Amino acid sequence: MSITVIAKLKVKPGSEAAFEAAAKEMIATVKTSEPATLAYVLHKNTKDPAEFTYYEVYQDQAALDSHGKTDHMRAFGGKIGALLAGRPEIAVLQEVARK
Repeated sequence: MSITVIAKLKVKPGSEAAFEAAAKEMIATVKTSEPATLAYVLHKNTKDPAEFTYYEVYQDQAALDSHGKTDHMRAFGGKIGALLAGRPEIAVLQEVARK
């Protein structure tokens, strides 16, 4: 069964565009280099433009573990670290059932 990650990130005011640019680059890299990542989608809160949420779906735990160890994940963390207004809030969910 797949593994889903919901990652909520709050950025400092005025950092939204820089965060979005880094995130779009990261998403493009994940799309081309991580075939076991089934979904990697970024959303912006409509009521708070400084709050972003990633919706990520991985084929299995091994795919999630691999994603966290990639060079591009480390590089992304380096790019966005100074933009964040606190630590990300991350929930890792295990699929129970699906349609």
